[in-house]
Amino acid sequence: MINFLRQNKYFRFGFFIALDIVAIVFSVWLSFLIRFEGQIPSQYYVFIPRIMVLAIIFLLPIFYFSKLYSFSWSYVSTSELVSLFKATTAAFIFLGITIYISKYFPFFTNFPRSILFISYFSTFIFCGGIRFAKRIYLHQFKSKVGLKSKKSLIVGAGDAGEQILRSINASKDYSSFPAGFVDDNQTKQGIIIHGLKVLGRISDIPKIIEQYNIEELIVALPSAGRETIKTAVDFARKSGLQKIKIVPPISEIVDGRISLRDLREVQIEDLLSREKISIDPKEIENFIKGKTILITGAAGSIGSELSKQVGKFGPKLLILLDWDETGIFNISEEIKYRFSSLTIKAIIADIKDNDKISQIFKKLKPEIVFHAAAYKHVPLMEENPDEAIKNNVFGTKILAETVLANQVEKFIFISTDKAVNPTSVMGATKRAGEMICQALNQKNHTKFISVRFGNVLDSRGSVIPTFRERIKKREPIEVTHPDMKRYFMLTSEACLLVMQAGAMGQGGEVFVLDMGKPIKILNLAKEMIKLAGFEPDKDIPIVFTKPRPGEKLFEEILSAEEGTTATRNQKIFMAKLSRVDYPALEKVLQDLKSIISDKEKVKIIDILKRAVLTYNPNNEKWF
Repeated sequence: MINFLRQNKYFRFGFFIALDIVAIVFSVWLSFLIRFEGQIPSQYYVFIPRIMVLAIIFLLPIFYFSKLYSFSWSYVSTSELVSLFKATTAAFIFLGITIYISKYFPFFTNFPRSILFISYFSTFIFCGGIRFAKRIYLHQFKSKVGLKSKKSLIVGAGDAGEQILRSINASKDYSSFPAGFVDDNQTKQGIIIHGLKVLGRISDIPKIIEQYNIEELIVALPSAGRETIKTAVDFARKSGLQKIKIVPPISEIVDGRISLRDLREVQIEDLLSREKISIDPKEIENFIKGKTILITGAAGSIGSELSKQVGKFGPKLLILLDWDETGIFNISEEIKYRFSSLTIKAIIADIKDNDKISQIFKKLKPEIVFHAAAYKHVPLMEENPDEAIKNNVFGTKILAETVLANQVEKFIFISTDKAVNPTSVMGATKRAGEMICQALNQKNHTKFISVRFGNVLDSRGSVIPTFRERIKKREPIEVTHPDMKRYFMLTSEACLLVMQAGAMGQGGEVFVLDMGKPIKILNLAKEMIKLAGFEPDKDIPIVFTKPRPGEKLFEEILSAEEGTTATRNQKIFMAKLSRVDYPALEKVLQDLKSIISDKEKVKIIDILKRAVLTYNPNNEKWF
């Protein structure tokens, strides 16, 4: 029956209408019984069916327009209860007025008005009972099953924890049942949420696991710092718990509502120490909403996440551009699924194709461009400097000049920490891209903005997925040097800050994102091995190689060439850079363009050094 109700909305509507009619009829009859203590005088029999009919006539339409037939039976909440109270009150007010002003009851003065009040309360109780019946049944049923089934513990007794518990109560398929909560908030100690008690603090996790035979931990702290999450996970792991799930950060949850489908296994990015970022959603919304947005490199790690984040803020048209056919298909399908009302245009194109790019801008007229398309792998670009320059420098130049010619409002260039005092071809080409944006910002009203940040966690080809694959195969983990450090940031966080920087930028700035504290790659490897349930250097060995050409032991980011200044966002700084002499840069780029097809890599590097004066290659090939 329940499955049929889910599948057939018309039958479902009729089913609840019928139940309400039964509840109303029973409530009126019961009110007469209560009023006359079970012995209804014969002179009042005539009023019973009349009150029933009037109550049905007033209640059902008001229930309908109050959306009391559009509720989810599994997820009914206090909001439906409030709506039911308002609707029942309104209906009985109209019912009372109708009885009072009509001649329908010739001896109304002798009619016991208390019957209306009793009917009102009993109707509210029974109609409310119908709506909460499934919730009550599932709660009781799950509670009894929970006594024998696997036990879980929810970390966090806030909104996220409550929503997860409610989702578990409504699910008949979830394999475990919560025994309770833990939370460090003193005011929540001992309170009961949907029948489950807050059993203690996060530090009590080992004791609670042993006492209640807990087999699963659910971390419901989407707004907490990584240190708190790591502490909870460490306590669970030390107690031998292997099954640990987590609610992702709020920035990754599209509609703001949390349910079982959002739960996932704990990942390394959940445990890295990161401060919570703060953004101004209203400023970003004013920047994005109702505008045509173009994202280049939309199939890449940054571009795809940026597309999802931009979609939240209601653009008029979202243009996804990339040369990767499969990647652009996948991200466009995901965006369509997440944002069904959003208009999307997926385009296969190469940013180096001047004619195609020009046609796209003339036809679709983007107002804001996020340029995330780039070759980013340092060792590969050391082997292929000509391709790095073609894509990262001249591809950016084509886009920037097209933006300028089409009077685009803003052009946001995604840069990197490797552009600071670059030692690699990739870093030098990204600095050249920044310089092009700085120079062209002086031309007309188009605002060119660059944003630098470090490594994004779990991006394609980065260290985390590489380590993960090796751990899965039980192969040794290779770390280039014991002291090598990198800045890391969640992709979702980086993209939100990129949009914030784009919104606040007035043109010509090179913004620098505060990536927090750098993380040792060796520590990262050890943490990932532990997370997989193994012991470093015992189950999976860690071996050291040497830094590859173009790599630094430590990437500079907050110590740009000429320093940084603060902005109104504590996570966004502005690099203080010298003014770019565009005619001089243009001449060097022309020299670079004339030699790029000769495949003489050393000559290419020599001219690149003239374009980017801070470029100091550490690849012995170029000496």
